[in-house]
Amino acid sequence: MQTCPYIEASFKILGKKWNGQIIHYLSLCENRTAHFSDMKRDLKGITPRALSLKLSELAGEGLVEKLVESGSPVTILYELTEKGSALADSLKPLQEWAQQYMNVKIPIESEEK
Repeated sequence: MQTCPYIEASFKILGKKWNGQIIHYLSLCENRTAHFSDMKRDLKGITPRALSLKLSELAGEGLVEKLVESGSPVTILYELTEKGSALADSLKPLQEWAQQYMNVKIPIESEEK
């Protein structure tokens, strides 16, 4: 018996560190768009270099688009493409499964003073 090539192709993307989290993060943002600096701040543990490489990789897969807005200063945004949004939407059932079956400790965020 062979495994499904579509599942294999999906996990070649999602199985790489940070890819799933970046896609999920962008899916939660307004207009599915975020600044690099916001992602760097909110995705705990990722280095700026790793984030840059992952965003380039996801752009190469057609999942994320880099938007450069001219001005002073230049603004760089990353947006999920239609393909990336469809992938993000397909992760929702996985999230529901994990909520039901996985014992995940959710850190309590301290209130800012």
